[in-house]
Amino acid sequence: MKAFNLSVVASALMGLLGSGVALAGQETVDSISTFTLNYTINDNHAAQNGVDCAALGADWASCNKATLTLTNNGDAVTDREWTIWFHSIRRILRVDNPQFRVTHVMGDLHKLEPTDAFTGFPAGQQTVIPIVNEYWQLFITDVLPRWYVTADDATPKTIASTDTEDLTQFVTPLGEQWKRTPDDKNVLMTAEARFDKNSEVKVLNAPALRGQIVPTPLTLHVQGQDIDLAQGVKLDLAALSPESQQAILQRFTQLGVNTEGRWPVRTAIAADAFSGEMAKPGAYRLTIGKHEAVVTGIDRAGVFYGLQSLLSLIPANGAPTIAALEASDAPRFDYRAIHLDVGRNFHTKAAVLRLLDQMGAYKLNKFHFHLSDDEGWRIEIPGLPELTEVGGRRCHDLSEKTCLLPQLGSGPDTSNNGSGFFTRGDYIDIVKYAAARQIEVIPEIDMPAHARAAVMSMEARYDRLMKAGDEKGAGEFRLLDPTDTSNTTGVQYYNRTGYLNPCLQASGRFVDKVIGEIQQMHREAGQPLTTWHFGGDEAKNIYLGTGYTDKTRPEAGKGVIDQSIQDKPWAKSAACQKMVKAGAVADVDHLSSYFGVEVSKLVNAHGIEAMQAWQDGLKDAKDASVFGTRHVNVNFWDTLYWGGFDTANDWANKGFRVVISNPDYVYLDFPNEVNPQESGYYWGTRFSDERKIFSFAPDNLPQNAETSVDRDGNAFSATSDKPWPGAYGLSAQLWSEVVRTDKQMEYMIYPRLIAVAERAWHRAAWEQDYTVGREYKGGETHFVDVKALAQDWARFAGVIGSRELAKLDKAGVQYRLPVPGARIVGGKLAANTSLPGLAVEYSTDGGKNWQRYDDKQRPAVSGAVQVRSVSPDGKRVSRVDHVKG
Repeated sequence: MKAFNLSVVASALMGLLGSGVALAGQETVDSISTFTLNYTINDNHAAQNGVDCAALGADWASCNKATLTLTNNGDAVTDREWTIWFHSIRRILRVDNPQFRVTHVMGDLHKLEPTDAFTGFPAGQQTVIPIVNEYWQLFITDVLPRWYVTADDATPKTIASTDTEDLTQFVTPLGEQWKRTPDDKNVLMTAEARFDKNSEVKVLNAPALRGQIVPTPLTLHVQGQDIDLAQGVKLDLAALSPESQQAILQRFTQLGVNTEGRWPVRTAIAADAFSGEMAKPGAYRLTIGKHEAVVTGIDRAGVFYGLQSLLSLIPANGAPTIAALEASDAPRFDYRAIHLDVGRNFHTKAAVLRLLDQMGAYKLNKFHFHLSDDEGWRIEIPGLPELTEVGGRRCHDLSEKTCLLPQLGSGPDTSNNGSGFFTRGDYIDIVKYAAARQIEVIPEIDMPAHARAAVMSMEARYDRLMKAGDEKGAGEFRLLDPTDTSNTTGVQYYNRTGYLNPCLQASGRFVDKVIGEIQQMHREAGQPLTTWHFGGDEAKNIYLGTGYTDKTRPEAGKGVIDQSIQDKPWAKSAACQKMVKAGAVADVDHLSSYFGVEVSKLVNAHGIEAMQAWQDGLKDAKDASVFGTRHVNVNFWDTLYWGGFDTANDWANKGFRVVISNPDYVYLDFPNEVNPQESGYYWGTRFSDERKIFSFAPDNLPQNAETSVDRDGNAFSATSDKPWPGAYGLSAQLWSEVVRTDKQMEYMIYPRLIAVAERAWHRAAWEQDYTVGREYKGGETHFVDVKALAQDWARFAGVIGSRELAKLDKAGVQYRLPVPGARIVGGKLAANTSLPGLAVEYSTDGGKNWQRYDDKQRPAVSGAVQVRSVSPDGKRVSRVDHVKG
């Protein structure tokens, strides 16, 4: 009896001691989570200012200096049992405070921990931790939010000052740190620089914009008469499916037009009425007269587009009056796309549907749906629940059996933009919604690289079934070779778990299963799956790239590392080595393209006629004929100034259908302008605004050397001596690494989407025919009629600013409002915007009061002046800028 009592006492004491440790850990976590954290970028030219970036192993010997400052506003913290976890898209190469160390965990996740030299966080004091990062940090979005603290078994907590999408709350303004190199020739977009750039655009009056349709028709004849739609319209939509009829009715209603009115709008399909360049899917004729409007389409898509052209004329605000006119029209490209990445960060079904609405309105017809990546799996697959239960969530589970590790600013729990997925029903709804708007959904399941969410999900499945004694079932869809010990790191710093193994039969079974399930969803939605996107990009080890050099053979200007310990993907996989020895592939370098061919056979077996991929994933294939599908499309994403103006031809001449997807023009995750307060990645260009996209010549890539510059603002030359069969289409991409919320997604997409649609639908008169051997030199040759280009842009910009933005307001789209340009000239404020017709406001009292700017009566101002643009509905404003006095 006494022994029993002693045992109980001992157990109670152990429990109390254990809870005391946990309690102490929780107190530490709670304390550190209240610290004020500040991140300051100090020097983006560290290599020129005394830091040996090459010796630190920095890619291309480029690194920057930054400072992390933690301010303890409470009691001293001396406990050493804590870890601060944080997200950084830049590798941390060195910590210049001996009390701390930083360790890379996975992807962008790092951890900051105390060393034995740690003396504590003193009460009421700052702790400064200087660090050296790889590359540069030129935009505020290079710093990610939601740093969090853990300790033993304590509940993780986000450091409150970083729990925000307003990065200015903890990131010091970059100031002069906006240049990538000391001789960077880009122009910083201040209010004054912006004013000069905007002043190049002639502002057109309302009569000059009358009758303009977006995107521009092949032929347009505007007549003198106006049609008043105040009494509403009487729609005959029998040529359309019931679902498309509903989409058109929704658009009329959204623009405030009564659809039970008097003015007739008739529709008909007459395929034999179109010939020549008009005889293609989507062609239409639109006649708007005093008594009626008639839309004749070559097919249902043509009728739909003709109606959208009529809708394009209707103002969102004011009297619903349109011009009488005649238009004949047909699309330039068969493939006109927006790509949306929901893998890195999740975007909601509502945001996707809003996007499809706008795609339909502007005649874009392909929705490239990037449903998986390293950071997330976003589509429910029956029979494989772990894909969404584990791969569709991110949280602080180091075992990754319940979720993936936090990434990209998602923080420690699952209530974040890194978590989420589309149910089977959601996806079917999205496909139906797209089909009603003449849009084909092209699902992408990225592989064999960028596959970590799938790999880790199937590892969780493997563990579950092995514990249940089902060894055969456990291996059925396992995507990792357990013998593979390759030391390899992907472009975004994932280890070998970021690569699906292409040499395993289980990988083939997995792909076949996923294709079949998604195909069935398309069947149920009434839209056959005709194109499967394989992904295929970036299956490589970044440390074997050209910006690094081995320590035994160092090369100037490159990061010095031990490359002898680096492996190519799958180099040490027994399954892959067996294939190499058997001659199935020449070496492991060819495995990505080999797997692409194998997947194309599965795609073809499902009756799907086209497979698509990012071009680098198919680079080792001889030509398009080796693939199993009738067509093979490639998203071409080489930057032009690095040779893309020439390499695009290689793909077309090998029989691939080339979809122009160039980062330097149509990556919508890149910043709108050169200003550190803008958001986005910028490895391909420092900016792409509406004007630059509008000026893009997608079917004569060398031409663009005359109208744009490279990443550092330098002119470049471009020529190709190869035949160019022509592009299959144009696609704009939104990658979501630093696009966490739906609001941010729409900020990056709109109104640039409208310029993308213009170039995808309409070939401008100033676009040159491709000529073999013709060299275009920025600043030297003058083949492009830049005067005609400027006039065309003035027209287009005026339509967006005076008409289209108000329609986005009506649709509830959170588009980016351009920051105004402004100067003070002779004591008076002069202001303008890149999209004429948009209202500008100014403040002379630090933003307490705002007044509407009138360019006809420029106000006299003194002292500090702030400017901003205002949405047509008055509900939103742009970022505020300051004007120098």
